[in-house]
Amino acid sequence: MAHPFHNEETLADAVAELAEDALKQGLIPSYVVHHFRDYRDFYIPNEKESQRLSAEEAYLKLKRLVDGKS
Repeated sequence: MAHPFHNEETLADAVAELAEDALKQGLIPSYVVHHFRDYRDFYIPNEKESQRLSAEEAYLKLKRLVDGKS
């Protein structure tokens, strides 16, 4: 899945797509997106906690999961 990232919005859209893929594959139990005017925060819970991730952090984490490298 190749995505050109032109700005924060296109990156956040790609993260949402990856999160949906990971959810469908059973790699994550859920995710939450907090929408703000200029950016989005992503929360991807594990068994004990949920940490706020920037779009960049969430993309890297989800990409590793979906690609099977985690």
